[in-house]
Amino acid sequence: MAAVTLADVIKELEAAYPPARAESWDAVGLVCGDPAAPVRRVLFAVDPVGAVVEEALAWNADLLVTHHPLYLRGTTTVAADTPKGRLVHTLIKHDIALYTAHTNADVANPGVSDALARAVGLVGDLVPLRPFPDDPWRGLGRIGDLPAETTLEEFAAQAAAGLPKTAWGIRVAGDPSRRVSRVAVSGGAGDSLLDTARAAGVDVFLTADLRHHPASEFVEAGGPALVDAAHWATEWPWLDSAASILRDGGVTVETRVSATVTDAWTRGY
Repeated sequence: MAAVTLADVIKELEAAYPPARAESWDAVGLVCGDPAAPVRRVLFAVDPVGAVVEEALAWNADLLVTHHPLYLRGTTTVAADTPKGRLVHTLIKHDIALYTAHTNADVANPGVSDALARAVGLVGDLVPLRPFPDDPWRGLGRIGDLPAETTLEEFAAQAAAGLPKTAWGIRVAGDPSRRVSRVAVSGGAGDSLLDTARAAGVDVFLTADLRHHPASEFVEAGGPALVDAAHWATEWPWLDSAASILRDGGVTVETRVSATVTDAWTRGY
């Protein structure tokens, strides 16, 4: 049997997460690596940071797949005296490729928010919160139902239990005793979807990176309750889903999901 190449892995990933579906400002795809190189081990992580690269080295990974881009805004240098430049040098020196699936994974079916929805306990069919005009099953966020009506407080506790632990934890805006059953979720920063969540008529919107003024005004206007989780935690559940793309596609590589917590916030008081 011929060895699996980096090109083979990328082909399978891009069938699930087409780069053409990424936002125009995004930076997805292969960052470094030889498409013809053999791949035996693939590490999946949210962030391309030093701790994750060290994990890739220790595990002898051939490919690191991350959700967040290394160079989202571009660069004019990969000099080794810069933090990101050092990562590039380390990866190339040890023959580790780096590949990114970002907003194209956010809107995929299944994508980042599908994994988040299942992690916090939503069941049944999931539909996009903001679907594509040309594909009602793809788009940002997901809407689904809880198995049974519960309180906001109980749902928040369930979400906290289903997501990886971070210093950020879970924050709630709304009456803890409010009855909830219909839930919208969006992995990563969800400020831009607040009005969409209100229009969808859901009871709760769970996302990350909510700011004070938009959240306060949203709740004052009588919108759904809000659950704000750590950015990293809302996207981490997708990693196993992405790894399963290779397993289910018959790509014979060993996969591993990084358990390294790379959320920016390291402690709360």
